[in-house]
Amino acid sequence: MSSQIHTNITDVIGNIPYRIALSGGWIDQPYVSKHNPSPPGSMVVVAVEPQFRFMDRSGICGSTREIALRLWKNKLPDAPPEELVRILYETENKGKAEPSGSQDMIGIIYLGVNRLDYDVNVNEGIFPAHIESNNDPEVASWLSDVIKVVPVGPRPDGYNPLGRKSFSPEWVARLGQSGKDCYDAIVNKNLQALGAAFNECMLCWHTILPDIVEHPTLKIDLSALLKYYQSAYPGAMYSGCGGGYLYVVSNGPVPGSFRVKVKVDKK
Repeated sequence: MSSQIHTNITDVIGNIPYRIALSGGWIDQPYVSKHNPSPPGSMVVVAVEPQFRFMDRSGICGSTREIALRLWKNKLPDAPPEELVRILYETENKGKAEPSGSQDMIGIIYLGVNRLDYDVNVNEGIFPAHIESNNDPEVASWLSDVIKVVPVGPRPDGYNPLGRKSFSPEWVARLGQSGKDCYDAIVNKNLQALGAAFNECMLCWHTILPDIVEHPTLKIDLSALLKYYQSAYPGAMYSGCGGGYLYVVSNGPVPGSFRVKVKVDKK
């Protein structure tokens, strides 16, 4: 055990941002976006300050971040972000039969709030056709205030969200629209619209990939937990598949929750 005393948490966990993925997730996978009848479909990723260590296997792209830390030590290189995304994507997915989506890499490299627009006819759907970014400190402060993060639990061993698939074009289109609605709600600081986008995304997830919330390995009734928070607050969604964290939209306190700080600068 190390006896060294660290003065900053980033001395222990690294200084590269974490990322949270909001509405529209899964549209970054070409096997999903190819079913979208009205591309592009969108999702939202947000870079957050590394103020503490998130749980592993909880939808925060911790594994991608660990690879970035190994590649670049404690700081992202001063290079175009699109180049860093491709380097990180290729490093993480080399030899993988089921590659991670590029939103994982984009979320920790692009600061602020980002809408990623995916079209399977552009970049083969692997990388976004367009990225719309917002680094307004007021928007970042608002989002940091209204998203309350409730720990639920990491994905269990043996869990796989891809067992049951139903990529209906109607629902894939709705998924991609939920990302657009989410981004618009954030930049307009609209609490009710943000909650509605979260709820819509979860409905889409449950429809196209039901194992996200219902799987034999899960010991927690994720659907019941989600329904409670969606009924008690403007909206809620999971950080990823099989649990992780719940993002609850609220102006007021949410028992047991904590907040994250959206990162908008390179300091």
